[in-house]
Amino acid sequence: MNRTIIEDYARGGPVLAAEIYGLTPADFCATPIPGTWSIGQIVLHLMDSDLIGADRMKRIIAEDNPALIGFDESAFAKKLFYNDMDPFTAADIFQKNRALMAAILRRLPDAAFARRGTHNQVGPVTLAELVEKYAGHLPHHLTFLRQKKQLLGKA
Repeated sequence: MNRTIIEDYARGGPVLAAEIYGLTPADFCATPIPGTWSIGQIVLHLMDSDLIGADRMKRIIAEDNPALIGFDESAFAKKLFYNDMDPFTAADIFQKNRALMAAILRRLPDAAFARRGTHNQVGPVTLAELVEKYAGHLPHHLTFLRQKKQLLGKA
């Protein structure tokens, strides 16, 4: 296991809050690219996804070949009131979740990263694969968030 990925994952924690600093409620609700998520929805998605990712990682660490369940991100956005939730609170939760999860990951022996769970949609997945996936998830969505900020004149 290349442990630098743990530090990449951890460093992402405060980035989300920094990216949305100074945005207004109107900025969070705006959809400068019709048919896509707003900045607020992206922030809430990142928080929910990271919480689910941390749960999956913890299950792999603590249980033998746990079942890992997928989720419908569009249904979450529609049915969990993303438009009404506070993106600053979500970014704070995101940061704290990453800090706590990184503290766990740093303490694990290298062999733990080969432990597996079975995802109901993609099959077997290792802890190392999950850490890498979630470390890359934030930069992926920051591309879209920054594009929307630029279109709103907030870059």
